[in-house]
Amino acid sequence: MTQGLILFAHGSRDPQWRAPMEAVAARAAALDPQARVACAYLELMEPDLPACAATLAAEGLQEITIVPMFLGVGRHAREDLPLLVEQLRRDHPQVRFQLRPAIGEDERVVDMLARIALA
Repeated sequence: MTQGLILFAHGSRDPQWRAPMEAVAARAAALDPQARVACAYLELMEPDLPACAATLAAEGLQEITIVPMFLGVGRHAREDLPLLVEQLRRDHPQVRFQLRPAIGEDERVVDMLARIALA
């Protein structure tokens, strides 16, 4: 296994808040058993992105894709996350990090949410 996927979310003080993120991670792992899937959080929950990336890098992963699990693209996704990813690239030069757009920018997500809202 050389590829990893980090689902990156905001975080919350409520421990139950992580359940949907972990459900998405479990589903992604089931869909692609070859991928190492993990969750990371910006604040208020562990692991944070640097710790999660360090764990995956220590496991020998050579490529890690980071998927921002944000519906809207606010300051965190637009400013904070790119800086965090640049630091990861400096800290782990042997790993290729790919940062995807926020999940809310994907038309498939917009379509799915609209369909659910109309159901």
